[in-house]
Amino acid sequence: MVYVYILQSIDHPQRYYVGVTSDLRSRLERHNSGQVPHTAKYAPWAIKTYMAFSDKEKAFAFEKYLKSPSGRAFSKKRL
Repeated sequence: MVYVYILQSIDHPQRYYVGVTSDLRSRLERHNSGQVPHTAKYAPWAIKTYMAFSDKEKAFAFEKYLKSPSGRAFSKKRL
């Protein structure tokens, strides 16, 4: 399984991060321990939502969509 996930900063709730991984727990630990430079400034993070995909290409395509303007609007309204 491949997971597309949305994180929300606990201390800065207006900050979100979208990513993809095959190990969700380990990836969240890396975000919260400061090992991911892009998210270190707004740690700690909590998982807002995640989706599991059996197809890796579809997971990466959905992550790309969520990072687009229409995908951000979709996630704000629906997720």
